[in-house]
Amino acid sequence: MAIQISPSILSADFAHLADEAASVAGSADWLHVDVMDNHFVPNLTLGLPIVEALRKAASLPLDCHLMIEDPERWAPEYAEAGAGSVTIHAEAAKAPVRTLRAIRAAGARAGLALNPATPVEPYADLLAEFDMLLLMTVEPGFGGQRFLDVVLPK
Repeated sequence: MAIQISPSILSADFAHLADEAASVAGSADWLHVDVMDNHFVPNLTLGLPIVEALRKAASLPLDCHLMIEDPERWAPEYAEAGAGSVTIHAEAAKAPVRTLRAIRAAGARAGLALNPATPVEPYADLLAEFDMLLLMTVEPGFGGQRFLDVVLPK
């Protein structure tokens, strides 16, 4: 499997988001979009309208990481808005299989994210339902945190 680079736009200058996306277009494979709702995580970032606008302006595919409550309601809309990949948190999903399938049906790769303390084993039976597993090496909700090496054995 080849390494892919997906820089997060969380550290971008949001007033110049299209320019920031263009600045990494020659060296990245995806743009990682951290979507936070101030409910599942204690921070608020981008939402669906920004993702829709960024999709029109960016040449790279969007990798939307939804750190939100009720991903069942919102995840398919991110795929329909043009995200090439949509990742939901297992801890927030009431119906992860249905949600992952809805993401795929909307035309995007489906991803499942696990917080650092969440064990992997309960999700082993769902491997066929997602295209990517995101093992969080920081607590979701804030950029610039220290890497949690306790996640490496997973």
